[in-house]
Amino acid sequence: MNGNTTKRAYDRIAGLYDVMEYPMEFMFFAKWRKELLTSVSGKVLEVGIGTGKNLRYYPPGIQLMGIDISSRMMRKAQMKAAEIGHSLNLMVMNVEDMSFSDFSFDFVVSTFVFCSVSRPLQGLREIKRVLKSNGYALFLEHVRSEKKFLGRVMDFFNPMVRLLIGPNINRRTVENIEKSGLNIISVHNKGSELVKHVIARP
Repeated sequence: MNGNTTKRAYDRIAGLYDVMEYPMEFMFFAKWRKELLTSVSGKVLEVGIGTGKNLRYYPPGIQLMGIDISSRMMRKAQMKAAEIGHSLNLMVMNVEDMSFSDFSFDFVVSTFVFCSVSRPLQGLREIKRVLKSNGYALFLEHVRSEKKFLGRVMDFFNPMVRLLIGPNINRRTVENIEKSGLNIISVHNKGSELVKHVIARP
């Protein structure tokens, strides 16, 4: 899907998004988000902030900016921020073309975003651009299986899944992070090899 199609899709499901994802959030994702965000500090950008599922796991004292292409999703994030007393700045923006200056952020956070980005390499290069030279990019992303047979199955079903619900299930996000020029510090499997926790630097 291109950016406009993705925006319309997420605007359409914004009201139901948290309900739809609740089972996976309760069983797995919430714990993984908390683990990902423990160490963030300073000026933080979250790309694809959506309905604000990460907000409760950020430590106090950070300066948090969130961007997303869906204004309706971000309304949910703003409501959550108000409920928990979290200071949050939001902007409608595409990760592929960010208006921030170079070297603006200490941390950039992306959780389950790059399955839906139209031009993932461009988005990752933008993350590298806006990170400070000593900054960190933190990713929690589902990816194509490294197992030969399962990977091919995911490739086969990807067009159907993308048509029905939007995201790609066969993105090679770890490889794309490397191609973007970011330097990977660590990669950890979360639950299975289909979800990766990646830490990278410019």
